[in-house]
Amino acid sequence: AMALPGDLWAELPAERRIFCSVLLFSWAVYLWEAFLAHRQRRVYRTTTHVPQELGQIMDSETFEKSRLYQLDKSTFSFWSGLYSEVEGTMILLCGGIPFLWKLSGQISGHAGFGQEYEIVQSLVFLLLATLFSAVTGLPWSLYNTFVIEEKHGFNQQTLGFFFKDAVKKFVVTQCILLPVTSLLLYIIKIGGDYFFIYAWLFTLVVSLVLVTIYADYIAPLFDKFIPLPEGELKQQIETMAKSIDFPLTKVYVVEGSKRSSHSNAYFYGFFKNKRIVLFDTLLEDYSALNKEPVEEDGENEETKSKTKNKKQGCKNEEVLAVLGHELGHWKLGHTVKNIIISQMNSFLCFFLFAVLIGRKELFTAFGFYDTQPTLIGLMIIFQFIFSPYNEVLSFCLTVLSRRFEFQADAFAKELGKAKDLYSALIKLNKDNLGFPVSDWIFSMWHYSHPPLLERLQALKGAKQE
Repeated sequence: AMALPGDLWAELPAERRIFCSVLLFSWAVYLWEAFLAHRQRRVYRTTTHVPQELGQIMDSETFEKSRLYQLDKSTFSFWSGLYSEVEGTMILLCGGIPFLWKLSGQISGHAGFGQEYEIVQSLVFLLLATLFSAVTGLPWSLYNTFVIEEKHGFNQQTLGFFFKDAVKKFVVTQCILLPVTSLLLYIIKIGGDYFFIYAWLFTLVVSLVLVTIYADYIAPLFDKFIPLPEGELKQQIETMAKSIDFPLTKVYVVEGSKRSSHSNAYFYGFFKNKRIVLFDTLLEDYSALNKEPVEEDGENEETKSKTKNKKQGCKNEEVLAVLGHELGHWKLGHTVKNIIISQMNSFLCFFLFAVLIGRKELFTAFGFYDTQPTLIGLMIIFQFIFSPYNEVLSFCLTVLSRRFEFQADAFAKELGKAKDLYSALIKLNKDNLGFPVSDWIFSMWHYSHPPLLERLQALKGAKQE
């Protein structure tokens, strides 16, 4: 009699079943993502004219520009996604993880740290692994910045700036990652039966510290932050913050235009010490892209019109409306809710990690037959074993995020900013070449912000009042 696939599966040792399940799930997720991206690409290819309901909002030239930009981005992400899926599969099939672990042991051994120094070996492993992914990711990053972003007029970086930035990013990441990981591993080792509680508390403290110091000490290593000069905009921002009891202490403008012409705004800080950061590309008066070099009388019409079209960013009233939306997230407790959700999730993961870490077959499944290093355990459990749970969680958070965005828009509307937010959303969509038409499944699965049309329709009711 022929053996059924189910019987064959049951006869496989537990470690083979674990390994095959991880690989199969990884490919299932990849194929699902590829299917969604294919549906969305079809939308980019077939929607070549501005839909009727967008006629008032978008001119056909911008529509075509954004269509081509998103098509290029989608094709790029198809190839880069395929590459990383194949690379991940090859690493697993060829035993890349145990090989790198062994190599790390040899390197730390040469430096005089024997087998008993597991944490040192773990740090060498981490350094090599992040170096490997930085090197293999570099060609993709270069192509994305200097071919796609360049072609569509977003890239503002030179090659030298790009490499200096990449090296700086790598060094800063290691300076944070290595000490934090070594302390975490130490806590897990000495924490006894309740180590998962201490490990969770430690990661909570680390994330709060990083959020606190990020904008003051880490972000300025990469970009220039200057206080927003005294003037009408600053007064209006302070008045709005006061009206909703937002404890604003400083307003900064960040020179984002050195890197890219995409625009943004955010706030940060704890308790009574909140700061607002505006990208210079968001502000019509500050965007470096609007400050074209003035030529003499010999300037021809073409360059003049090019300069005129380049006008980027929002007027003061629109900037205030965008901030009204951002402050809505604070006032409605979205920030706190997100922190609580992520910490509950983190605690659950550490608890399950404590339950699973003793299972020898998890280690043998990935080629660790005689050792069970803690770092490898963290990697296997958090990255591979939890991947189905992470996919579901990520989808739920996307749905929640869209809800929060509608609520923050409604908050800005209550502040009387509906009309300005309406025009700001259109301008930002245009400046960032967002494509306003999307496949419903793709948008449901991926968009953490509701599609432009839905947001505009929700605001429209108030706009006409």
